[in-house]
Amino acid sequence: MYAVVEDGSKQYILKQGDVVRLDFRQVETGTTEELTNVLLLKNEAEITVGQPLVEGARVLVTVVDHPSVKTSIMKYKRRKNYKRRKGHRQHYTSVRVDSILLPGQASPVKA
Repeated sequence: MYAVVEDGSKQYILKQGDVVRLDFRQVETGTTEELTNVLLLKNEAEITVGQPLVEGARVLVTVVDHPSVKTSIMKYKRRKNYKRRKGHRQHYTSVRVDSILLPGQASPVKA
């Protein structure tokens, strides 16, 4: 079973147990979030396409981490004494997909 979910301006294909990088969210690590912008659901029997969203469907995810890796950029022109170093750090949130809930399906009970 998988779902296509829209988050921000991007679309993600999510399966249960996947770890995905979403746009940065200001939430604590370990909290559970609910993604409700489900565009498509596919289980063993059928495919449900939303127009534009599948009403009542949602994906439960748990925030795993907020990593941010720095990318270094180096510009160089030979014989001109020109060197420039720059860095960029894109912030994002890693989440783990706990469950994909169909329309009308109740949330799993936490113990």
